[in-house]
Amino acid sequence: MDYSQFLMMPQEIGLLAVFLLVFLYDTFMPRTTQRALPLVTVVLFGVYMTWAFLPPSMGKCFGDMFEANNATWAMKNILNIGVFIVLLQSVKWTNDDFVSVRRGEFYELILLTLLGMFLMVSARHFLLFVIGLETASLPLAALAAFEKRYYESREAAAKYVMTAVFSSAILLMGLSLVYGACGTLYFSNLSFGVTATGGVNWMLIVALAFVMAGVGFKISLVPFHLWTADVYQGAPTAVTSYLSVISKGSAAFAFMVILVQVFGSLYQEVWQWMLYALIVLTITVGNLFAMRQRNLKRFLAFSSVSQAGYVMLGVIAANEVGMASMMYYILVYIFSNLAAFGVVMAIENHCGKVTIDDYNGLFKTNPWLAFTMMLAMFSLGGIPPFAGFFSKFFIFVGAASTGSVAIYVLVFIALVNTIISLYYYLLVVKAMFIRQEECAIDRFRSHWTERLAMVICVAGIIFVGLASCIYTSLTKLVEESPNLFLMI
Repeated sequence: MDYSQFLMMPQEIGLLAVFLLVFLYDTFMPRTTQRALPLVTVVLFGVYMTWAFLPPSMGKCFGDMFEANNATWAMKNILNIGVFIVLLQSVKWTNDDFVSVRRGEFYELILLTLLGMFLMVSARHFLLFVIGLETASLPLAALAAFEKRYYESREAAAKYVMTAVFSSAILLMGLSLVYGACGTLYFSNLSFGVTATGGVNWMLIVALAFVMAGVGFKISLVPFHLWTADVYQGAPTAVTSYLSVISKGSAAFAFMVILVQVFGSLYQEVWQWMLYALIVLTITVGNLFAMRQRNLKRFLAFSSVSQAGYVMLGVIAANEVGMASMMYYILVYIFSNLAAFGVVMAIENHCGKVTIDDYNGLFKTNPWLAFTMMLAMFSLGGIPPFAGFFSKFFIFVGAASTGSVAIYVLVFIALVNTIISLYYYLLVVKAMFIRQEECAIDRFRSHWTERLAMVICVAGIIFVGLASCIYTSLTKLVEESPNLFLMI
């Protein structure tokens, strides 16, 4: 075996090094120093994240199963930013008396799931993709059940495990049909096999439907979203924020690579229309159910379902502009959604209140938290001049770049849903700033790590949209990545 192949995996190796250092600290350091573990993890991850921004190695390794290029490098760094914010937000919670016994496990599981997501992003063989998917999924069940003293947390873990098992079974059934039709699991070889079958191969169409259903569970696409609200509500808020952004971003990127590189020749005939229906259902159903929610975690769960539909607009474009728009959207969504979850987590850690009605008059008692939540809602709703407006603009442009009349109709439907979404996002702003009831949340000072995470998110919401060089750089990185869209 040529061990120099590991040089193609600098981000994965760096992440493993952080995992091992956290594990050794948690295992061997004396009990009196254990409270420092969250900050040690944040510092180690921050150092690794800085190193991960160094120019990437490009090429394939391990029998062409793993590929590193500019696009995968950029996507992994976007995920790193989100994980860093989640780690900051969770410092106070993991030092809670009940959680502190297992604080090391929390950080180790988070890092392990991120490693699985990295493998998904770079996988060019379905076996490696499934390994990455399961590495990312199974530890999340343990994380969902982390506060096992609460019935809701145990229920969330059980529902997540059941849906993960069924979605994996559906995905593997689809992959078995793909292998039966083409005789290989390499993405590049499969694309030639799909083309060589000629005409419409019904086995491949069924396989494609199974693959889309299996991955759709991970991204929370309708109708595969039914687990989302219950798991988000029952899981610890730190885990919910991680589930809502990081896992979706990695799965969406890998999903686009699979559809383009494996099933590219079936684009117009089959998977464009499958994805078309999923996008319309996901955006519309997510919006309609979000309007009915009073619990903020369920509210943000259905909001994330709707946002997943917008992310898929970049996938349906199936070109460089679409992928760059999708990556930019995920980056902005990380700042916007984690800002909202940061406020929810700070208030929940203080007094346990998580309903919209509890936030009535929040501006009077905690103006900084109200201001942060307001910016998050404005960005998620796509109100200019915040970053969410630019991310929606670019994702619409990316989808419309195909020039199809049907895609124009899809973009119009998404635009109408954006206007509808403003209603429920502004309900939260109305509660905080306009309602005159006495606030149920007293004045308090959040933990400094929570405040730092909110500052990072607010800066991202304000400046990422104005810094046009970010979107331009992502577009350039995608265009410089070889063979990403070879089969379109």
